[in-house]
Amino acid sequence: MPVIKMAILQTAVAADKKENLSTVRRFLENIKNDKIDIAVLPEMFICPYQTSMFPAAAEEEGGGTWLALSNFAQDYGIYLAAGSVPEYDSGKIYNTGYIFDRNGKQIGKHRKIHLFDIQIKGGQHFKESDTLSPGETVTVFETEFCTMGFCICYDIRFPEIFRMMTDRGAKVIIVPGAFNMTTGPAHWEMLLRMRAVDNQVFMAGASPARNLSAGYQAWGHSMIADPWGKIIAQLDEHEGYLIAGLDLSRVDEIRNQLPLLAHRRYDLYEVTEKK
Repeated sequence: MPVIKMAILQTAVAADKKENLSTVRRFLENIKNDKIDIAVLPEMFICPYQTSMFPAAAEEEGGGTWLALSNFAQDYGIYLAAGSVPEYDSGKIYNTGYIFDRNGKQIGKHRKIHLFDIQIKGGQHFKESDTLSPGETVTVFETEFCTMGFCICYDIRFPEIFRMMTDRGAKVIIVPGAFNMTTGPAHWEMLLRMRAVDNQVFMAGASPARNLSAGYQAWGHSMIADPWGKIIAQLDEHEGYLIAGLDLSRVDEIRNQLPLLAHRRYDLYEVTEKK
């Protein structure tokens, strides 16, 4: 079984789009000799994570940011799971992640399904629905290695969509996410490990770096969990990157030894995707 060499880029996010794209380019240039297969970017790596800034930063698919990301994938010969950006379409704005193959062709697209509208007493208040609209589809995409799943941040709290991705063949699931200083230390690692164990997949979580002067402070701590729930690579809160090998034989090994997916009681319950 193949081993996938994955890099997660935990970038610092500036107010200027061009600066953020230059940061991605700089990181990819720094790791080009590591011969990675797929690079993963954070949620809203292109602009600060503030609802008031999403409309001004939003672009249509095929716009300047999309083209830059496609070119990155082609220039470095990698798959690029490009975190998320504000996408404008028909008068609405979505929190959207694009996925490109080694030739720069878009092979996947996910619009965040569950919008982050929360009010935690004494903690975080945020309402994405002030400016964003929800996506409508569960997302998987095909690579030369395996089927992979993709969702964004708050989506990770809804286990049903992870089971749907797994049932559609995913062995790796990527989650760009900007968990905050309230939910991050409480739940970020826990949720990544839980979803890995629930579905016996590799889970890759990509956060922006923490910016103490920003209105919204990300927890950071990008990480990868294996199908047993073990953290195999993790960053702290600072800007940086990690590189790890994902041995897909580990997925099959664990599913064979502890065949929970085969032990489901379809006579009692099932999770199905509505078309």
